[in-house]
Amino acid sequence: MNPARALARRILQPLLLPLLLTAPALTAEDWTRFRGPNGSGISTATGFPAEFGPHKNVRWKSTVRPGKSSPILTSGHIFLTSFSADRLYTQCFDRKTGTLLWERAIERRRKALLHQLNEPASISPVTDGRNVYVFFEDWGLLSYDETGELRWKTPLGPFFNEQGLGASPILVDGLLVLQVDHASGSYLAAFDPANGETKWRTDRAETDSWTTPLVYSGGETPRILTVSTRLFGAYDPASGRRTMNEASAAGVMVASPVLAGDTVYAFGYNFETAPSFDGALTQRDANGDGKLAPAEYEGHSFYTAVAKFRGDRDGDLEQLDWDEIMGLRGGPSRLVAMHLEPGGGARELWRYEKSFSGVIPSPLVYDGVLYFVKNGGILTAMDSETGKLLKQGRLRDAIDGYSASPVAADGKIYFPSETGKISVVEPGADWEVSVVNDHSDGIYATPALSGGAIFVRTDSSLYCFAK
Repeated sequence: MNPARALARRILQPLLLPLLLTAPALTAEDWTRFRGPNGSGISTATGFPAEFGPHKNVRWKSTVRPGKSSPILTSGHIFLTSFSADRLYTQCFDRKTGTLLWERAIERRRKALLHQLNEPASISPVTDGRNVYVFFEDWGLLSYDETGELRWKTPLGPFFNEQGLGASPILVDGLLVLQVDHASGSYLAAFDPANGETKWRTDRAETDSWTTPLVYSGGETPRILTVSTRLFGAYDPASGRRTMNEASAAGVMVASPVLAGDTVYAFGYNFETAPSFDGALTQRDANGDGKLAPAEYEGHSFYTAVAKFRGDRDGDLEQLDWDEIMGLRGGPSRLVAMHLEPGGGARELWRYEKSFSGVIPSPLVYDGVLYFVKNGGILTAMDSETGKLLKQGRLRDAIDGYSASPVAADGKIYFPSETGKISVVEPGADWEVSVVNDHSDGIYATPALSGGAIFVRTDSSLYCFAK
């Protein structure tokens, strides 16, 4: 070894050792919200395993209550939400051991009508590194400190979304921000994380959607970005003032958007051929009067929303109500790329329009390639700058339903399926499946990635996988 280099090494080693020992703590708080850093689904850490499962590369395993919210992390803790028949739970696990440190429950104030894939604890928490903030559609906002002490609670609602709410809260410039899109009276609101008091609230023209906001830090000032019901929106975090309306989105926004550089990507559904009202009548019109009374659609969240909040809003589901909702959702489904302009607006770069059926989780942009997966395990890769189709194929051995969003790190993309298969894909224009890990337990929550460890919530367990 070069003598000068050896001398430098002897001098620097004592200084570097404490930094190396504390490095995990410094970087561990990078998955503090749904889908990690700004909802990207990407970790910059390395050392993640490709092969893992119930009996391989398991650091620990813990039992969890029912729920579909995704795990979020601090340097020492993991937070989840769960539910039982009448109670809503916030759970805190030790990050190193998986031990349940505490759980706190609150009684449900109501029971919202939900889609079968939605649940009372499907919305993910957010953390500032110490405190946790949770939102339950059946209650409102709550915050606990790291010991489980209730800091504050802010009742909200009731809400009426045709499938149940889905947007997770985020933290922006010292504010707790919540997007509430439902059938009547949608809004974006900011709350004081110290006490839960409302700082501002901005009404929105958008209705039902299920997307979690993003933060754009480019340009002159930061912007909160939203995508729902045909509109791309932007808001000033300080005042809540809306600064952008761009009508390029689809009518039904389920998958959350992603931001890569100055471009936001969002997928949404439309109906090229609208479902006929005759189908609803055939199933439920017991007295044959050509409409559905409340007793005939009772328990069906979509029919209830249309009857109460579309057309004449008289509570009966009629052709007029049906035509209004279907008219808002006409045309092909689309994936749209919008470039955010310095002046505050946006322009459409490209769109990919096609007939889609079944669930499509949030897309992922990784090293210049955009990926999205749909039911049946069909994975599509596109050039993120041009929208050019690069490759489409099936995830072998995982021809399944997909609800959890893909995540990526260390040259690997992880695609979890609803029956518990996690396909690990080598990214690129000619992507390839390297391995499929079968967990034999359903996965609807999006995994968290940090420090070389993968945190996976299944229907019954919370796992930490690491080499």
